Amino acid sequence: MHLIRPFPGLRPAPGRAADVAAPPYDVLSTEEARVRAAGKPWSFLHISKPEIDLPADTDPYAPEVYAKAAENLKKQLEAGVLKRDDAPCYYAYRLIMGGHSQTGLVAAASVADYDTNRIRKHEFTRPDKEDDRVRQVDALNAQTGPVLLAYPAAPEVDAILAQASAGEPDADVTADDGIRHSIWAIRDGAVLERLTALFDAMDALYIADGHHRSAAASRVCAARRAANPGHSGEESYNYFLSVIFPHHQMKIMDYNRVIKDLNGLSPEDFLIRVRECFAVEAAAGQVKPAKPREFGLYLGGKWYRLAFRPELVPSHDPVARLDVSLLQNYLIAPALGIDDPRRDKRIDFVGGIRGLGELEKRVDSGEMALAFALHPTSMEDLMAVADAGAVMPPKSTWFEPKLADGLVSHALD
Repeated sequence: MHLIRPFPGLRPAPGRAADVAAPPYDVLSTEEARVRAAGKPWSFLHISKPEIDLPADTDPYAPEVYAKAAENLKKQLEAGVLKRDDAPCYYAYRLIMGGHSQTGLVAAASVADYDTNRIRKHEFTRPDKEDDRVRQVDALNAQTGPVLLAYPAAPEVDAILAQASAGEPDADVTADDGIRHSIWAIRDGAVLERLTALFDAMDALYIADGHHRSAAASRVCAARRAANPGHSGEESYNYFLSVIFPHHQMKIMDYNRVIKDLNGLSPEDFLIRVRECFAVEAAAGQVKPAKPREFGLYLGGKWYRLAFRPELVPSHDPVARLDVSLLQNYLIAPALGIDDPRRDKRIDFVGGIRGLGELEKRVDSGEMALAFALHPTSMEDLMAVADAGAVMPPKSTWFEPKLADGLVSHALD
């Protein structure tokens, strides 16, 4: 079996990509999706968030929701809005957000290599979210939410993708958020074979986003394999929909923290605790950390620049040396009493796409007592954690730009 393989993509018909393309299913609430899909009968949200077409009090995990997804997919196929390619292809996928551009490969990735950790994870998954994706895939008999993967340095792959994306795209959509999504089908047999061989030579791929989707694909594969006495390993359920970008092009934004109270400390006493492990400098304005081990603290209407003491960094441990771990282990847990940031309601997380003004707003409103601005986790740090078979702390990475749903799906035969 190959690490990746081409597949006949299920895609919008020519000229219909703008009608279909939608934000990822997991970045919108049901109500937000309902608003976004209003007046857009072919929006992929009718497939990825099908509860928007059912009564408002419908449980989004009810059987009728998954049945509605299958009904809506069938409608789009029958109307010719979605069509399946006649032959297996790879697809070049370019994302442009402002001045940032990244070009990756849409491919079917091996479940077997996911199961053996050649496609490497860095997050825990929740059973309820896995269950939801399993039911969705089974209802549609298709994988519609791509897993975001990264490949390590491979200049020849980069060059092939650059060449494949040089002409007019098959689909070209600028979404409501200003992000441009472009797709090119790669059909040349020699190029398909070369890409497959180049990926087969790689030691590993890395999941950036989509741990629940990949875990669900593994579960679907196991169930279908067990039910198929003629299982060969070549069936489409042995692979999952992915978009794979070169790690050096991917953009991780900061993932910041806001906290409700000072755990009984006065601001002055809290700053004394901060100075135990950080150098503290008052700042004239917002502090956007410019390098690792640097943090911004917003407290009492003032910004402070914090620098973690280098002699305290546990450099041997790829998880413990992350900025999110240093802040959690040396300040948030011991001084603020938040030992489990996954479950403690006193802490919340703000993606860097929202800007530092959002941190000020949450604190100045009185909702929160303080905020921390972090430097983004690097792809190299993420890969080191995955290579060690370890798990990142919660809310360590915020990837932008996001992939769109609906531009390429993977039908299961």
